[in-house]
Amino acid sequence: MHPAEKLEALRRQAEEGGGPVRISEQHKKGKLTARERIALLLDEGSFVELGNMVRHRSTDFGLDKEYYLGDGVITGTGTIAGRKVCVYAQDFTVFGGSLSETHAEKICRLMDLAMKNGLPLIGLNDSGGARIQEGVVSLGGYADIFYRNTRASGVIPQLSAIMGPCAGGAVYSPAITDFVFMVENTSYMFVTGPNVVKAVTHEDVTAEELGGAQAHARRSGVTHFVASNEVECIRQIRQLLSYVPQNCEELPPAVAYTPANELRPALDTIIPDHPNKPYDMKEVIRQLADADSFMEVHESFAENLIVGFARIAGRSVGIVANQPMVLAGVLDIKASVKGARFVRFCDCFNIPLLVLEDVPGFMPGTDQEWNGIISNGAKLLYAFCEATVPKITVITRKAYGGAYCVMNSKHIGADLNLAWPSAEIAVMGPKGAAEIIFRKQIQQAENPEAKLEEKVREYSEKFANPYAAAARGFVDEVIHPRETRERLIRAYELLINKVDHMPEKKHGNIPL
Repeated sequence: MHPAEKLEALRRQAEEGGGPVRISEQHKKGKLTARERIALLLDEGSFVELGNMVRHRSTDFGLDKEYYLGDGVITGTGTIAGRKVCVYAQDFTVFGGSLSETHAEKICRLMDLAMKNGLPLIGLNDSGGARIQEGVVSLGGYADIFYRNTRASGVIPQLSAIMGPCAGGAVYSPAITDFVFMVENTSYMFVTGPNVVKAVTHEDVTAEELGGAQAHARRSGVTHFVASNEVECIRQIRQLLSYVPQNCEELPPAVAYTPANELRPALDTIIPDHPNKPYDMKEVIRQLADADSFMEVHESFAENLIVGFARIAGRSVGIVANQPMVLAGVLDIKASVKGARFVRFCDCFNIPLLVLEDVPGFMPGTDQEWNGIISNGAKLLYAFCEATVPKITVITRKAYGGAYCVMNSKHIGADLNLAWPSAEIAVMGPKGAAEIIFRKQIQQAENPEAKLEEKVREYSEKFANPYAAAARGFVDEVIHPRETRERLIRAYELLINKVDHMPEKKHGNIPL
């Protein structure tokens, strides 16, 4: 055979993966093949494959009689919206996508390439786990990947899409990366599967219940995005990358923006008359952000705190906002961890932060205390204190107690703190404060209820407003809600060249 013909034959062999029968089986499960996924993810014609001739080196248990070029993972580079990325996709049609020594080596080489060149890394996971015929060698391959994930953390964006099974040691690489995507009904993640769970704990649970997309989106928070199908999942990945830079040394990409009337009169009436009546903070976000630019992260997890990416005048920002519609926007364990993780990602990659605050405090109760609301709440506090990107807070209504301090207050390094006239900045709500401060007067009054109402009004006039804080300089400006977007645009323009550094050290010790 002529050398050129041999090369073409080998290329065709590599592209066939596990062969037409296994490809057909993959399609019957409602899943795309690894190559189909890459073709959807990357700009047309941009993919350059690396390592397509790699074969495993194993000879035990009949592996010496079964070889597939590429060894169950496709690796290479390409572009998304013209920007270079590194991508790998596990091929379930080859040994169930199981990870071998050479499979891991291909991924590691790609990760090294991504690090050296400052390129985002995208992993499309679809694997039965370690190739058990190889024993400890495959386990070592996982560890090699974990090590590189950790070294790359905060240097390049790392995204993991779970497109099928992901179990055992395989789950820890996605867990270290920045964002995890899952597909409903066809992907799952767990450390131990349903059979082991039943044998050890006697619980009957399906793979979907134990580690499906909705389980991790709502209960554990392991996954950040859920898609109804693989095409939607890949669209989400492309969208997310549009908000983030290539690496930690670059600024996020900006899109063209034409200045217009930036006043938003609808915000003037969004706060209800009654202090305990909820409103939708997502509507505030929609009014402040560029049209259709908000991409929520962790949408179904800890819904009392909203986090996500948006654009303001074409520039990327990360938004952290209390949601009065859920638990009155209180901070609890899950919300604190969710917020802290998001804040730290934005700080890693130079994405300015916008905090929209309406928080009555931290969630009380034995469940929260015994499960560590103190240390978990401190994670969010630590994240905001540590962040050196431009940080702006808008207090829309309640800002009570320690939660006021935590939600990017002036005291922990916020660059600009704005408040609406409806803002209430105090140690606690007027009623609770009055009951404590004026307890004796209320008890001794002829009409305790009337006296309580009087003292609530007295406390409200003194503290349940933004003006005492503004007088101290803790709030830079009290503004009409309609002016907020205009002020934010000007503020982010001012802060675009902000320079701030943490004290020189190896690293801090966040309360994990």
